[in-house]
Amino acid sequence: MTNSRPVTLITGASAGIGVALARVFTRHGHELALVARRENRLRELADEIAATGAPRPIVIGCDLLKAGAARQIGETLAAQGAEPQFVVNNAGFGLVGLATARDRDEQLQMIDLNMRALTELSLAFVDSLARHRGGLLNVGSMAGFLPGPGMAVYYGTKAYVLSFTEALHSELVPRGIKVAVLCPGPVPTEFAARAGISDRSMAPSLLTKSADYVAEAGYRGLMNGHRTIVPGFINNLVTVLLRLVPRGLLLKVVDSRQTRRRSAQGA
Repeated sequence: MTNSRPVTLITGASAGIGVALARVFTRHGHELALVARRENRLRELADEIAATGAPRPIVIGCDLLKAGAARQIGETLAAQGAEPQFVVNNAGFGLVGLATARDRDEQLQMIDLNMRALTELSLAFVDSLARHRGGLLNVGSMAGFLPGPGMAVYYGTKAYVLSFTEALHSELVPRGIKVAVLCPGPVPTEFAARAGISDRSMAPSLLTKSADYVAEAGYRGLMNGHRTIVPGFINNLVTVLLRLVPRGLLLKVVDSRQTRRRSAQGA
């Protein structure tokens, strides 16, 4: 047994969907632990949350690409008398461009963050998640349902997140742990700039959802025990239809779109 108080651990909480998720969990009465490299941004968000009368979140400045990150997070929480009830793996990034043309080390870092770090944190706190009847929310993407020429490594990482999380849902539900993968479509955040995507080359507005919309859908889906969450009716319908389209045709469609995107951006 432990007397540690339960908290919701959110990675990538310095911007975009991570900030929106922090606000949603706070509104529903969760105490938070915020993780990101940009500690100053985490402190600003913690101040904002504390100003609402909620407990001030624990701030953990941490680079998830470094070895021992999960241990550092666990030790920091333990020193604060806390342990995870929910883990939200939101940290990640993407890169636009041919895999053979992009910097190899940068693509390997993307694999390390989007897959290795997510896997480590998904498994590191399972006992405390079970103890508090909590859950795990991994942020994937609609890209996980597709092959992705032009963003091959990014699409591959999100396919892993989708497959891994759905399998973990099956493994951990018997232990009373909710597990879900959140698969948004385009969301106007810093992600696009980091990936090298201009505003004019984003996906159709019909598929675009705000970070707040995505975060609320993710929270609601997790708490309702859903396995896979695709925010937006049209987005969800698209992922269903994708299963019916021949893989070769999908490759051609995605390749054509990414080619047009690179041409529009002068890449």
